[in-house]
Amino acid sequence: MFSLLSKKGKASESRSPTGGLGRTYAVGDVHGRFDLFVGMLRLIEDDLANRPTDIFKIIFLGDLIDRGPQSADIIELAETLSRSTSHLQFLKGNHEEMFLHAFAGDEQAAGFFYSVGGRETLMSYGLDCAEGDTMSGEQLVAWMKLHIPDSHIRFISRFDDMVQSGDFIFVHAGIKPHVPLHRQALSDLRWIRNEFLNCETLHPGVIVHGHSITQEVEERPNRIGIDTGAYFSGRLTGIAIEGEDRWYLTATNDAPVATALAETADTP
Repeated sequence: MFSLLSKKGKASESRSPTGGLGRTYAVGDVHGRFDLFVGMLRLIEDDLANRPTDIFKIIFLGDLIDRGPQSADIIELAETLSRSTSHLQFLKGNHEEMFLHAFAGDEQAAGFFYSVGGRETLMSYGLDCAEGDTMSGEQLVAWMKLHIPDSHIRFISRFDDMVQSGDFIFVHAGIKPHVPLHRQALSDLRWIRNEFLNCETLHPGVIVHGHSITQEVEERPNRIGIDTGAYFSGRLTGIAIEGEDRWYLTATNDAPVATALAETADTP
């Protein structure tokens, strides 16, 4: 399964997409849609077969879990693939943050996590929804510690916060405008919305992000939003960046379908 992703090769170095150092794929919020997660990986394999390169990386922009029905299966497969390849990289979204806080024993976080999509995640680990709906935060924490594999927690805990690759910066939600990258708060990287979305000034690079759902890819001079609401729309969007070109991939709930029309990037 996914032989091209696991074959020997180099993960793309993260200095300059225009410097011939390889290709970067970034994928928006999966949110428990195992079908689309697998569909996107197959799409990327097809793209690699049609546009061969050994130097590439695939960045998932966070929120693999919650809302959709198969978060546990996604984490299991992602962890398995990560052991066999250096091409995959995962960012921590606000939903992974809530998940980890809840598992660590924060009862208030557990209740909030459950109410904003964590219910479906815990169901994917075997929780009966009727039982879960009556649980207190303390009970949810206790259930999680009994039923969620420690290996899944360790894997998610290792997710990155930000990746900079030449002229592009990959984060889950965005960055706080006018704040240097090394001083960005994790809360902004995982949760920010309007202040970032409405900012028209240029950032230290073009920000590629998820978190804020739009019907289509949202391209601005300073950012590219690729969260197309996979858990309810049935469309998971990815972007590929190589040199001055970029193109898009869309996995759908019917079959992974490429909408990948290459174009020259006009952004810096």
